[in-house]
Amino acid sequence: MASEMDNLLTNRLTNVFNTINSPAPEVGLTPRQAVWRKNKSVLWYYPAQKKKYDTPLYFIYSLLNQPFILDLGPGYSLIQFLNEQGYDIYLLDFGIPTYADKDHTMDDYILRYIKKGVQRALIHSGASQITIIGFCMGGTFASIYAAIADEPIQNLILAVAPIDFSYFPIFDEWQNSLREGELDLDSILDTVGVIPSPLMKAGVRVFASPVYATPYLSLLRKSHDEEYALKWKRFNFWADSHIPFSGAALKQMIQTLGIENGLMNGTLSIDGNLVNLSNINANLLAVGSNVDRMVPKEQVQPVMDLVSSKDKTFFALKGGHATLATNREVQEFLSSWLSVRSNPIR
Repeated sequence: MASEMDNLLTNRLTNVFNTINSPAPEVGLTPRQAVWRKNKSVLWYYPAQKKKYDTPLYFIYSLLNQPFILDLGPGYSLIQFLNEQGYDIYLLDFGIPTYADKDHTMDDYILRYIKKGVQRALIHSGASQITIIGFCMGGTFASIYAAIADEPIQNLILAVAPIDFSYFPIFDEWQNSLREGELDLDSILDTVGVIPSPLMKAGVRVFASPVYATPYLSLLRKSHDEEYALKWKRFNFWADSHIPFSGAALKQMIQTLGIENGLMNGTLSIDGNLVNLSNINANLLAVGSNVDRMVPKEQVQPVMDLVSSKDKTFFALKGGHATLATNREVQEFLSSWLSVRSNPIR
């Protein structure tokens, strides 16, 4: 009996080793084409397999990772799934910053990339309205953009997007030190210019610990399942895909969002314009999770009381931070919500 258990454990450890050390998986396989470029950013267009809705979807991903989590692979791709449901999709890929981008601010990302990309998507699609879907910090930026946008936004979806930065249970002492002026990160950010990806990765690991240990335990338990191992490899490949971060943008975010809580207090200003979330009238879907350590639902849910939208829904995920991008049941809910709000083609 002991020998059988030893052999089982040996086989599982061998499978784990082979999975971890296998070549990088193919991701981002859904057909697409670039329709606009600016600096390192690209606006990708994913045409619907059979178009069923007039309102296109415009994805804004976080600045922390590469966005291929949205197109992880066949059967695990939010983009592929929504394409198959009949939606044209545009994805704003911010690219990978270098030191030349150290002075990029929130204003730049929101006005010169997100806004310009939306304008290009509207022209390219010929649509009269658009759906904005923001993920994580991309959702925070999406809410800021929607509050000051002139473009016709029909639907706004904020997926695990922090809005209320007063709730920060992991780094509450750091946050208090920043607010009291006891901790000054500005000089550090000014010196380094762009935060290197290894430091961004380390910071996220601190936020999410011990979450990043559990996938390895899951792999050990299911390493005999080739399909699971491939999905695990793709997801882990994305989880390690952190990219550098503009020091100017991070400094601005720490001050205006983290310290001042500017979205909640109405003090955030973009290019001289105050950002008031009550200006948002689009149909709203906010997505939060009870088990997300990175963005607890307490940071997401307050947006429901700030917008002027008459049609607004809060959806509580049963899974973690990336569930919307990878879980088919959640994707089907998203498609159902969108289907009656996206001008179906008769």
